[in-house]
Amino acid sequence: MSEDVRLVAWVRGRVQGVGFRWFTRAKALEIGGLSGFALNLDDGRVQVVAEGPRPGCQGLLDWLEGDDTPGRVEGVTEIWDTPRGGYDGFAIR
Repeated sequence: MSEDVRLVAWVRGRVQGVGFRWFTRAKALEIGGLSGFALNLDDGRVQVVAEGPRPGCQGLLDWLEGDDTPGRVEGVTEIWDTPRGGYDGFAIR
C-alpha cells in the first residue's frame, strides 16, 4: 500500500480562461483516490492541491507538466508534504 501525500503545485503560463481548473478536476477524478482543489490566483497562476496516494499525485503532476493540458503551461513549481485532510472530493474554487 502506498503512502498518502499532499501535493501543492503552482502552474504558470496561459492557464486561466481556458478550462484549466475543470480539466484538472476531471484528470484528478480519472486518476481516482485524490481529493483537493484547483484555484485561480490573482497573478494568473493556478494553484492545485491534491492529497491521496503518492502514485496518483505524481500522475496528476506529470499531467500538469505534460503537453495534454488546456492553454499553455510554461512551468510548474511543486512542494510535497503530509496530508492535512478536510477535503470532500476534488473541487474547483
